[in-house]
Amino acid sequence: MKYLVTGCCGFIGSHLTEKLVKNKKNKVIGIDNLSSGNIKNIKGFINRKNFKFLKTDLNNKNLKKKLNKVDCVLHLAALSDIIPSVSDPKTYFKSNVEATLNLLEIMKTNSIKKIIYAASSSCYGLPKKYPTNETARIDTRYPYAFTKYIAEKTIMHWSEVYNLNAVSLRLFNVYGPRVRTVGHYGAVFGVFLAQLANDYPVTIVGDGKQKRDFTYVSDVVNAFILASKKKNIKNEIINIGCGKPISINNLVKIMNPNKIKYLPKRPGEPNMTFASIKKAKKILGWKPRVSFERGLSVMLDDLKSWKKAPLWTTSKIKIATKEWFKFVR
Repeated sequence: MKYLVTGCCGFIGSHLTEKLVKNKKNKVIGIDNLSSGNIKNIKGFINRKNFKFLKTDLNNKNLKKKLNKVDCVLHLAALSDIIPSVSDPKTYFKSNVEATLNLLEIMKTNSIKKIIYAASSSCYGLPKKYPTNETARIDTRYPYAFTKYIAEKTIMHWSEVYNLNAVSLRLFNVYGPRVRTVGHYGAVFGVFLAQLANDYPVTIVGDGKQKRDFTYVSDVVNAFILASKKKNIKNEIINIGCGKPISINNLVKIMNPNKIKYLPKRPGEPNMTFASIKKAKKILGWKPRVSFERGLSVMLDDLKSWKKAPLWTTSKIKIATKEWFKFVR
């Protein structure tokens, strides 16, 4: 099978690409403009014979010439921070929506019929019901969430009009090795581990009672691969989460840092993310296999490597939190 992976140098994209490349029967093209991805994430397999890396942008008009005879597109390329999306929404729209549209046009031109999209559970905003299923009200609270959702809608519309086979996986709080340690939103694991490794106070935004549906990256990778191989699903939106929310306080307690700093809660953040994964089990035959305890243990075992990661100090997080209050109300 010949795959195209967009965002192949990112956190999830690199793990997905690596898993695909390990199967010698697969041919994989990886695309990344390295605006947020890291070339180091693919250094272990960049020279494999069944992998080709293209450093380019999805808005590149000449890209279609390089993407012949692809069987399935795995679309993970996106910008994913909240504050920059609020202060510069046009850039996010171009990266997350226009680039997706260009990708769909390439698919149409080259007769590529299948796409699996990495959507975001942030489209649910502040859910009114838990566990949250795929029919829950859409409540995008900032341009990042909006652009990811509009890209999803665009994919589904193109699928209907141009007879594509599309699956959108709404991902919940993915963590694991290579997770980012910087950014205004999201990678709480990476931030905490970098702080812990460098003996800085672990910074909790809010009271720490908020819960998150942490999903280990290898489980997410398996969901993408299962979706790519299923032949009888089309135009499906599917939650991918662990289905067992963990409080931030509980996470930090297990990590056992020397010092904890609490900062004001940020407006617009849900008290809990909690995925209903009934649909994933039924349609994909998927379920999470890595427990929270096991996933955390894997990351803690490699704590020395986090000393090399970009570090968010308490002062930097305070500044980011002030920016958040400025833009998100």
